[in-house]
Order: sequence, then structure tokens, then C-alpha cells
Amino acid sequence: MRVYLDNNATTIVDPKVFAEMVPYFCQMYGNPNSLHQFGSESHPALRKAMDQLYAGINASDDDDIVVTSCATESNNWVIKSIYNDYILNGDKDHIITSEVEHPAVGSSCKFLETLGVKVTYLPVDSNGVINVEDLKNAITDKTALVSIMWANNETGMIFPIEEIGAICKERGVLFHTDAVQAIGKIPVDVKKANVDFLSFSAHKFHGPKGIGGLYIRGGQQLTPFFHGGEHMGGRRSGTLNVPSIVGMGKAMELAVENLDFEKNNVRRLRDKLEDAIALIPETLVIGTKEQRVPNTILVSVKGIEGEAMLWDLNKSGIAASTGSACASEALESNPVMEAIGAEADLAHTALRLSLSRFTTEEEIDYTIEVLNNAVTRLRAISSTYAYAPSWHVSKL
Repeated sequence: MRVYLDNNATTIVDPKVFAEMVPYFCQMYGNPNSLHQFGSESHPALRKAMDQLYAGINASDDDDIVVTSCATESNNWVIKSIYNDYILNGDKDHIITSEVEHPAVGSSCKFLETLGVKVTYLPVDSNGVINVEDLKNAITDKTALVSIMWANNETGMIFPIEEIGAICKERGVLFHTDAVQAIGKIPVDVKKANVDFLSFSAHKFHGPKGIGGLYIRGGQQLTPFFHGGEHMGGRRSGTLNVPSIVGMGKAMELAVENLDFEKNNVRRLRDKLEDAIALIPETLVIGTKEQRVPNTILVSVKGIEGEAMLWDLNKSGIAASTGSACASEALESNPVMEAIGAEADLAHTALRLSLSRFTTEEEIDYTIEVLNNAVTRLRAISSTYAYAPSWHVSKL
């Protein structure tokens, strides 16, 4: 059996999405900016897709949603344009983010630090979530932007976005959120959250790869990341990827329609898998079920390197992921596990299992069986587990 449990990395394109895209490859393939009928015949589909995107996050007509290549581009655009628009002229010099942001945010902030920008990286608690009091205390009159993700890609933990948005609005600070891991899993409402900028990627909610978007609240200025034409109202130059835009719009519509399914069916399967993992001695799942998106488990299994577990799962046809990565000389520990204060050995054992609405009961039953067998085999040969002194007591 082949089981895909790496849906926080990417998702299958929903067949309904693919069917919607097909006509715009070889039938209605004209450049939509051209004046002839080959160009104009795709306009209705583009308008429909944009309407689906606006409706999906409850954006208003006064707001902008600009199509980008992915959320990485969207995140870079916001953070670097804030530098151009608010920091370079000397008005502001400070950005606030968290220690567990996606590298597209974290690395962009690190880059701005080389240009003299002050960046505050808010710590997270043992569940991997920031304390809003820390945010309040970090904001100054020089703060140009707060960038906090809606849901964490490793742990699945949901951040208090509405509360953060209210604080930023009260203090007059722009607020950006990376909502990549939230859309399609929990309701996302830009009005309730008081966000100024929101990033998303279609391939995280069963749309095509290589297409994403950036929501910009009405009235907010943002220096274009790309120059060269009047596409997207002059905010993002480049010929429109019509098939992918159509697919992203349909994927957004289906994502919203399936929120109850995520809340009930996907969560039930996730909890079944998690409860089975909890029966294995000396395992630790990060974060409470209630505060996580319905599909995600980040677990540490004492005595087993994450890559070793992936190897066993992959041999049995199961796809999962780990935050640690193999390097030539050493293993890098999971940065999110480090941020929540996990001990060094636990930070190397992280395993992420992420489901989707296409995950079946049979696949979860099979995964439970394979996972138990893998733990038994790997612990039997683990130098840090099988041969631990008899007096050793785990701190898990």
C-alpha cells in the first residue's frame, strides 16, 4: 500500500481542480492581455477564479489579491517592500516575527538585519505558540511590521491571529500573516483577523504547484516586487498563468466547501493515528489536539532518529517528513523542536505526519501497523535506547 502523509509539504491536485484547468492549456491558450479573441476568451474564467479567491478569505472589493508564484514570493515581497516603503526613509527600523516562522519569512528577516533592520524574534512556549504579551511588549513606535504565521507548518499549532491583529491595529502597526498551512484546514477571514497582508500557496490546498497569492488590504501601499508591465494592476508584472489561476480559484472554493469535512473526518483519522502513537512508550506529540489544525501530528519517538524512521516508513510505501536534515558530517536538529525547548536528543527525532481529505481509514490502519513495527525494530538497534543503562530514567 502507498500512503501519502506529507500533505503539509504539498497535496494532490484535486481531480475537480485539474478538470477545470485542462481547457486553458491547448484550447483557450491565448495571452489574456492580448486584444484578439484568443486572449479575451479566458477572461470569464479569470474573473471567476479571482472571485473564488476573494470569497475564500472574505476579502472585499476594495482589497487586492495579487497572484504570485507561491507564498515564498509573497512573503519576500511583503517583508522587503516594507523595508523599501517604511524603513529605508528612516521612519521605522523594526520588524517583529516569531522563532518558528517558515524560512521564507525568517530568512528574509535575517537578510534585512544585514541592512541594519532590527528584528525581534518572539519565543514560543512548550506548545510552540507565542505569548501575545510578549508581542505587546515588543512593539515600539519604530515597529514597521509584525509577521506571524496563522498555523505552523511543523506542529500544526494555530496562532492567536485575531488577537494579534487587534493588537497591531490598536498600535498602528502593519500585520502580515503567512496563512499557507491554515487555508483549507480552518476558516480564514481577513476581516475578522484585521490583517493587512496574507500569503498563500495553491498546492497546500489541493491546487497546482507554482501559483500562490498575496492579499493586500485596501489602501495599503506596497512597492512592486517585479517590474515590467501592467499585469495585476501594475503590482506584479508577468504574463498570467491562466490554467493555474483557474485551478487555484477552484481549489480555494473546494477548500472552503470541505472545512467541515476537515474538522470532522480528517480530525477523526488524525486523532486515531495520534492515539495509537500515544500507546507507544516514550513518545511525545507537540501541542494540544484542540489548538492544532485537524491534519497534523509532530511526534518525537525516544531513541529513534527522524531519518531512520522515514527510511522504514518509506520502505513500506508511507510518505512522511522530518524537520532534521542529513548533512555530510552531522544531523541538523528540528529548529521548531529547539524553539520549544526540547532536549537535543528529542530535537533529532521529530516525525511529521500530515493527512488530507483524501486520506482513508485503511491507510491510517496500515500506517499504525507499520509505525509500531518500525519503532520495535529501530529501538532494538538504537545505541541511545536499546543499550541505555538500566538505571536510566527518561525525561520524556
